[in-house]
Amino acid sequence: MPLTIWLLVSDEPILAFWIFVVAGISDGIDGFIARQFNQHSRLGTYLDPLADKALLVSIYVTFAITGELPVWLAILVVSRDLLIVGGVVLAWMLDRPIAMRPRAISKINTVAQIVLASVVLADQAFVLNMAFVTSMLVILVGLLTVASAGFYVVDWVRHMGTGAAAPGSSPSADSAK
Repeated sequence: MPLTIWLLVSDEPILAFWIFVVAGISDGIDGFIARQFNQHSRLGTYLDPLADKALLVSIYVTFAITGELPVWLAILVVSRDLLIVGGVVLAWMLDRPIAMRPRAISKINTVAQIVLASVVLADQAFVLNMAFVTSMLVILVGLLTVASAGFYVVDWVRHMGTGAAAPGSSPSADSAK
C-alpha cells in the first residue's frame, strides 16, 4: 500500500503502523468472506497475493533503505519473489504452465515476514526497543525465505522435468510432431 510507504518516509510511523494494521485486518476479512461465501475469482487468486507481496516487498525495501532492516534481507525477500514469478513466466513461455500452490513453508515465511514488518513498524511508532526481537526475526525470516525459495526451485525443476504438460495446457506444436 503506497500510503504506508509514504507515511514511513514522511516520518509518520504511528500512522504507517495503523494503516498497515488496518490493511492486514481488511485483507484477512476479505479472505474470510471469500472463503465463507465461495466468492473466488480467477483474477482475485492472482491479484490478492500479488498485492500482499507488493506491500511486503515495498516495506522491506523501505526499511533496508532507512537502515531499519539489513539490506541483504530485503534483497533476499525480493529475489525470492522474483525467482518465483520468473519461474512461472518461464514455464508458461516454454508451454509448461505451472499451477501455483503455496507450500506450508511459504505460508509460514509470509507470516514471519508480516510479523517482522509489524514489529519494526511498532518499534518505530511506539519506541519499544525491540532490537533483540527484531534481530531474531531477521534471522528467522532469512532462513525461511531461503527454505521457501529452495522448495519452489525443487518443485519447478520437477515440473519442468516431467514429460506431460500441466493440466489444462495445450500441447505445443513441437510436441505434436
